[in-house]
Amino acid sequence: MSKTKYLCILRSASGSCETPSPAQMEDMYAKFNAWREKFQDNIADMGGRLGGGAVLTAEGRIDGPFVEGKEIVGGFMILLADSLEEAAEVTRACPGVTFSGTTVELREISAP
Repeated sequence: MSKTKYLCILRSASGSCETPSPAQMEDMYAKFNAWREKFQDNIADMGGRLGGGAVLTAEGRIDGPFVEGKEIVGGFMILLADSLEEAAEVTRACPGVTFSGTTVELREISAP
């Protein structure tokens, strides 16, 4: 049986992010690389940080920002897991999720 795909949408509260020191960044990257290696079979697409873009409507195109929200979508990734619980376990272990003000929305990607 093949694993189900889950979309992880990474969000952070607007203005809540402090710039880490170089030592903190080095530590975070070491933890992140260890997490990525441990869960390599669960990571289908590391996604990435989202940049500018546009919103398309029937009337045309609108340049971003896309929401006037308190939470900013900062990135995404796609995981493979046997269940939502397993996807949540993999996600909780990711060092980037431990920052204060960060949340991750997990959504099952249904096959057509």
